[in-house]
Amino acid sequence: MFFLLIGNVKESKYDIERFQLSPDTIRSVKTMEDPVKTEEEKEQVASEVLPVYQFQDETADNQAAIIRSIFDSVLEVKKNSSEELAQEGAATSLAKLKDELDVLAENASVIPLSDEMLTILLKQSAPVLRESKEKLATIAENALNEPIRTESVPSAREKVASQVTNSFGFSAEYMNILINIARGAIVATEIENDELTELRIEQAKASVEPTRILQGQILVQKGELIDREVYRQIELLGMLTDRTSYKPPIGVGIFVILTMWILFAQTFRKKEKAITNAKNLVVVAFSLIVSVLIMKVLQSVAYNFDVVISFIFPTALVSIFVYLLVNERAALITSFVVAAYAGIIFQEGYTNVFQMEISLYILFGSVAGIFAMQRTHNNSQIFRGSFVVSAVNILFILFYLLMTKTTYEFNDILFYVGVAVLSGILSGALTIGILPFFESVFGILSTMRLIELSNPNHPLLKKILTETPGTYHHSLMVANLADAACEAVGANGLLARVGSYYHDVGKTKRPGFFIENQVNGYNPHDNLPPETSRDIIIAHAVDGAEILQKHKIPKEIVDIAEQHHGTSLLKFFYYKAKEMKEDIAEGQYRYPGPKPQTKEIAIISVADSVEAAVRSMKEPNAEKIRELIQSIIKGKLLDGQFDECDLSLKEIKIMEESFCTTMNGTFHSRIEYPK
Repeated sequence: MFFLLIGNVKESKYDIERFQLSPDTIRSVKTMEDPVKTEEEKEQVASEVLPVYQFQDETADNQAAIIRSIFDSVLEVKKNSSEELAQEGAATSLAKLKDELDVLAENASVIPLSDEMLTILLKQSAPVLRESKEKLATIAENALNEPIRTESVPSAREKVASQVTNSFGFSAEYMNILINIARGAIVATEIENDELTELRIEQAKASVEPTRILQGQILVQKGELIDREVYRQIELLGMLTDRTSYKPPIGVGIFVILTMWILFAQTFRKKEKAITNAKNLVVVAFSLIVSVLIMKVLQSVAYNFDVVISFIFPTALVSIFVYLLVNERAALITSFVVAAYAGIIFQEGYTNVFQMEISLYILFGSVAGIFAMQRTHNNSQIFRGSFVVSAVNILFILFYLLMTKTTYEFNDILFYVGVAVLSGILSGALTIGILPFFESVFGILSTMRLIELSNPNHPLLKKILTETPGTYHHSLMVANLADAACEAVGANGLLARVGSYYHDVGKTKRPGFFIENQVNGYNPHDNLPPETSRDIIIAHAVDGAEILQKHKIPKEIVDIAEQHHGTSLLKFFYYKAKEMKEDIAEGQYRYPGPKPQTKEIAIISVADSVEAAVRSMKEPNAEKIRELIQSIIKGKLLDGQFDECDLSLKEIKIMEESFCTTMNGTFHSRIEYPK
């Protein structure tokens, strides 16, 4: 199973070089993050993040204060200047003013003014300077109350210059100085916050989803050039021949071990015999391997079709086959395993781990097959049951077509419905074809085989009817008793019924020596020594087993014929012999056995004795029948006839009640008809 599956999970490998033409359309075999592309995307997003600006409320006040300080310094110097020292005083005043402005420059931004400008300022009268100070400070303050960014400073300065020109009527020489002071006072009021900007950039980068190469994504079309970027992606995905991954084989190995453990655990059950468990495992293994081989064939040709050809797989083949040859529980568990394998085999190289739709398709079809087989009795009913599977398949196909986003043509819909019907029919047809092979080669007794053996036209049953009609009638009565009792205790009622039909087939060798076949009241045992009678009676169990084996009847039926008397004592002939000889060993008059090995055989052995005993009763009634049945069961229990089967005391009590009910129904009282 490992080697059947490993081919479906091998990663695609390519022997390619950069800048060659692609030999195939190369798709990504898995979903994987592309770190290079992710980093490029982050850088792109970071470059698009706008800087964070903060408005500086204090800038307007500060710059207005600087303007006032300039004029205050001029006024202060003018006040302290000597009127007597004209020439020398002007130079001294300029020097003092420059010193004042240098002190101001240490604590505030500088508005550059040349010596010529400062001299002109010193020549202005105090009223002009005071007027200029207040108006110019107000103009600058109003301008700086608006948000101004660094790139907007030139336009803001031009606007302020225009306002100054319109606000003053001084000489051109002085106006130029005022405009220069106003322009110098205009600075940016919105400053970029580097810390917040960096935080926003990091947030933007963090919000970027990693760039992934998606499973199934086409990396390069057939015939296109494999450039550096495509080669890098193929190399990143490990799809080059020099990159071999060990993960898929390990994953498949774990999956196979898990499924094999499930199948083994559900097949090998302690209460079943080892040979039965082995046969069950063979059936499950065979059905699983056949189904996987069919899947492999379909998968190998799937690429030649535009539709999903895998829907033609016989969905219920495994479930029906295992249900008929093993049991319902095994069929259900095996169906889940087959569906899981289908998910792996039919998955395409660029899809997920499982092809979920085909897995569900097979699972629903398998469960429908199990339900359809629960009332099946022959091959024609198996075939009819396959139409139930087809109906469920069609419903799932409709679900699939409605849920997919693809638009389907009428021919496509007709194809899918057709393969759904064909899938169900193939499930029944293949089961009917394979079933006889397993029944004959492996000696597996299926429900279908039991029903076939119960047919009155079977040669052995005809032989019993024609040669030993009394035994035939007795066998039918025993079959009714055993079937009802087995169903009551949870045993295989159908096996008990069919086994009862054949349990006395050995009597056909010497029919006249058994009481139910004797006519005219003649009993040959009256003229025979007890030893001879013993040998004839005991031989019918051995003879029956030989006849059944010769006709290739399943072993379970042969065991019933051989074990239905266990090692019980032939009391009548034993006591007859003891009357003639005192030293007779009891063991000489016991059946050779073995004792009943299964519940079904133990129940048949009691039913055989009960039917014969009750039939010989005179005027039977419910009380007499119950007492007789209880004494027979008690005698077999004390004789150890149930020691080698797993029949519990509770089940023995249930069996007793079943026998009483059945026998009372058979020997009910009738009204006396008038003459």
